Amino acid sequence: MLLYYITDRLGFAGGPAEQRTALLRCIGEAAQAEVDYIQLREKDLDLAGLELLAREALHIVRDRSESTKLLINRNVDVALAIGADGVHLPANSPAVAEVRDQWLQQTHDRPIVAVSAHTLAEVRQADSEGADFVALAPIFEKVVAGQPGIGLDMLAKASASARVPVLALGGVRLGNVRACLDAGAAGVAAIRLFQENGVRQTVAALRWLSERVTPP
Repeated sequence: MLLYYITDRLGFAGGPAEQRTALLRCIGEAAQAEVDYIQLREKDLDLAGLELLAREALHIVRDRSESTKLLINRNVDVALAIGADGVHLPANSPAVAEVRDQWLQQTHDRPIVAVSAHTLAEVRQADSEGADFVALAPIFEKVVAGQPGIGLDMLAKASASARVPVLALGGVRLGNVRACLDAGAAGVAAIRLFQENGVRQTVAALRWLSERVTPP
């Protein structure tokens, strides 16, 4: 099962300094627990602030893990500048091939390109364009907006129709992870699941759940 931690420092308590410290601590714990991917998704920061935070995050990830990959949300220039492993593209972003071409003009290292999707058509498009994996959302209800999620049936259809891994995102909790995996998801992506619980304990519980077989 693939595990994808998406960051949101504003979800932590305290002022800006405390939130930043808590975020970097959580990133370090996630890397040490061998979470597969971490997306730095601090959309409110300006370019200079994002690059500074991204450099700190990458240093921590490299120090704690040989396998965890750091992706930068949307901003290819920042990802290239700091030597990140790749980028995460929102739905309806430039084509994956365009991003890879831009990347390979500056470095020979092939980037990881993840894509967000909200419909079956968007999953298929990301798949056809060669994304490394897709985060499909929101599977469950969006708590803030009070909107219904797209559901497990859509997750199952997307997972069955895509050649690339499809990760469940949106309202994912320990209590519904098994249902996501049973629907065919290759893993889960989340913010609160990692940030509001002990990261190491959460990852251990997720790995344990991935090994359980749902009784017939």
